[in-house]
Amino acid sequence: MHSYIRRKTHQVQIGELMLGSDYPIRVQSMTTTDTLNTEATVAQSIRMIEAGCELVRITAPSLKEAENLANIKNELHKKGYHTPLVADIHFTPNAAEVAARIVEKVRINPGNYVDKKRFEIIEYTDAQYNEEIERIRDKFIPFLKICKEYGTALRIGTNHGSLSDRIVNRYGDNPHGMVESALEFIRICEEMNFYNLVISMKSSNPQVMVQAYRLLVSRLEAENLKPYPLHLGVTEAGDGEDGRIKSAVGIGTLLEEGLGDTVRVSLTEEPEFEMPVGRKLVERYVHYTTTDTYISHNQTYTKRETHEVENVGKNNVPRVIIDFSQIPTIEMADFKAFGYTYLPLTDKWGSSDTASDFVYLGKQKVPFMMPNGLKAIQDYETWLQEPENSYPLITLEDSIQKLSPDLNFILLKENELLKDYRHLFLGKYKNCVIVLETEKKEALQSLRSFFSEVLEIRLTNPIIIKRKYAADLDIETLQLYSATDIGGLLIDGLGDGVMLSLDVYSNDKNEALQQVKALNSISFGTLQAARTRMTKTEYISCPSCGRTLFDLQETTALIRKRTDHLKGIKIGIMGCIVNGPGEMADADYGYVGSGKDKITLYRGQNVVKRSVPTAKAVDELINLIKEDGRWIEIMVEAEV
Repeated sequence: MHSYIRRKTHQVQIGELMLGSDYPIRVQSMTTTDTLNTEATVAQSIRMIEAGCELVRITAPSLKEAENLANIKNELHKKGYHTPLVADIHFTPNAAEVAARIVEKVRINPGNYVDKKRFEIIEYTDAQYNEEIERIRDKFIPFLKICKEYGTALRIGTNHGSLSDRIVNRYGDNPHGMVESALEFIRICEEMNFYNLVISMKSSNPQVMVQAYRLLVSRLEAENLKPYPLHLGVTEAGDGEDGRIKSAVGIGTLLEEGLGDTVRVSLTEEPEFEMPVGRKLVERYVHYTTTDTYISHNQTYTKRETHEVENVGKNNVPRVIIDFSQIPTIEMADFKAFGYTYLPLTDKWGSSDTASDFVYLGKQKVPFMMPNGLKAIQDYETWLQEPENSYPLITLEDSIQKLSPDLNFILLKENELLKDYRHLFLGKYKNCVIVLETEKKEALQSLRSFFSEVLEIRLTNPIIIKRKYAADLDIETLQLYSATDIGGLLIDGLGDGVMLSLDVYSNDKNEALQQVKALNSISFGTLQAARTRMTKTEYISCPSCGRTLFDLQETTALIRKRTDHLKGIKIGIMGCIVNGPGEMADADYGYVGSGKDKITLYRGQNVVKRSVPTAKAVDELINLIKEDGRWIEIMVEAEV
């Protein structure tokens, strides 16, 4: 829990590539071209490989695509590329059997390899359930024999969105069901002495995804099954900043715990753009040790119990503190960087859904009347001069003369052990919020250690997680690192807020304000990805593949442009039916390709309209939201 130790795994061979804890964490992706278009698929595969892709996955939805994998592989070899190929199989065991004779690895989805998801409620008796297992064996064992004969590796890839009715009705549509779905196939593999196996537990919800992987590792150990390598990924993560943050919250959290031997970042972008993101995630763990002992973490979400101090802690959403201490000569217009706009016509402030709750001014004075809902924080000595206008940030070195009767912030480093100061927080510091900071490279483990002590002594003061990063980090790296460090705590119910900052802000004020804006956006994006504070529309958007039936990137951008003001609504945008209906279980509305230029619209899991022409589908989606009374018109006012 307190240092990075990679889980020791069984080693798997995929062509000439070795996968497992004795080897580096591999980065992979998936083609988006039509698999029958050999030239396009080969060209895209080469772009992926040259961007750092170590395994190229290609969809094979039917026999003809599976057969064409041979042409793709041959063309790649002719051009000097020998990166292992992975066939992605759904619904078609016969295609898997063909692919296993051609490519180095096959991925099957246990939720639809034999089963078909119909969203029916069926109560299975034990006898009926066992009959279903035997049906799986009859289809699965011949495929395993082919894999053994040809030396083909296998990934059992469970998707939260496509669990079978049989699994859902017995175990639930949850991490438990996901793990049981995979275990049914893993047990058969071991019966057949087949161990060239990789496992994944993917979900579009990072909380569910993380819990499922943790539970899987525990169950493999409990049943004395081999510690198979893990393929990590958040399905339908989306694009841009949201997709990167959401991926980091899920993948980064597990990597921090020593889990994960290969990663795929599923972005709704060209696949070669996924590799740099995946590489940045795994490069934090180049230097590691391995161990046979894995420390199990929470497998269900439980929020740490805290008491309320003003609007922080207890049942309040996590708060965001923006660091404005390095911005000189503060003006009203500057506050737009973190969500506040002054409207001179009405002499009022307006705020966005991602407006920070507190602004840290450091040694600066409060420059003007704060907007409604925003509170200032100042260093203790500065606060003492005008204590009525803000709240103090106190360090343990400060000579404390008095406290705010309402709310105080106490800055603690992770090495300032709470046990030395617990009497203060249990006594006169009851109305204090801890601002917890670490400067250690292994930030998440260090912060977890602090929270362990907090839980042990049953301290209930709210805790804001503070992280400071080097100013020379590029924006993408900053998104990934902070989402991992903060998100890895939030998804376990630890932390009542976030405060991100840079060690040095730009000397150019406009650039410094852009840095503040980026930190504010990352803060709210991380809270949303961890499902602890919903402040904007969430898009569960698949990364596209050869099954996609429309231009997914263009459509996602169009839907985002017209709906990104709908706070808290989740919209699923799926290229095809494979994960579509299942992922709708975690979305309010679904937009799913169902045929050439045809879209099916969902409300949750339920089909509302079928065969909607693509040209009209976005309008029909918006009409559906309006029918439910969830549409909001955008109001525009003059601003500073």
